Amino acid sequence: MKARQRVIYIILTVSLCALAMGIVDAIVKPPYFIKSLIKIALFMVVPLLYFALNRGEFKSFKRLFIPEKKMLFRAALLGVGVFSVIIVTYLVCRNIYDFSTVAEKLTSDSGVNADNFIYVSIYISFVNSLLEEFFFRGFAFITLKRESSRLLAYIFSSSLFTLYHIGMTSGWFNPLLLVLMLVGLFIGGCIFNYLNEKSENIYMSWLVHMCANFAINLIGMFLLNNM
Repeated sequence: MKARQRVIYIILTVSLCALAMGIVDAIVKPPYFIKSLIKIALFMVVPLLYFALNRGEFKSFKRLFIPEKKMLFRAALLGVGVFSVIIVTYLVCRNIYDFSTVAEKLTSDSGVNADNFIYVSIYISFVNSLLEEFFFRGFAFITLKRESSRLLAYIFSSSLFTLYHIGMTSGWFNPLLLVLMLVGLFIGGCIFNYLNEKSENIYMSWLVHMCANFAINLIGMFLLNNM
């Protein structure tokens, strides 16, 4: 596969997979277990097919999963900071905005409730965050940047990461909060890309992403228990 074909493959498959997951989240709305299987198939199998078709890229693929120990401590500190910011933001905003809609949507759309939330939150924090980092940072950013321009990789990866969350959070927030969330996701996507750019592995962003999910899951558990 030539360089231009590789770029087209990455852009096309990432776009289609993100769109497919958006449709699954916003329209199909299967049980969470089924949705997770679909996401694994799209976000893991499609990139693996790319590396299988481009054997010369296999060394770069392996590098995505080789951590640099000296960077992990920095990522952990940043993750603690992100966790704190999310919790404080929720505590400040909970008296301004009624978040009960979020809990209702989780239950009605995905079948997530107080009884199964602990299992779902473990999956989201550890497995789902790794899957998204492999797809949006390892594949849609690091791999794309190697084949195209740095600017294109930054914009494309962060934009698709942002748009992908629209289907997932459909109906959760009013228009203003939705716009703020999307802007935050785009900026967050750019920061995640930056964290991984030098090392060319996904562990930096994964640790921060994991900490962000810990905070969101903690808030989600509180909301579900107070429905």
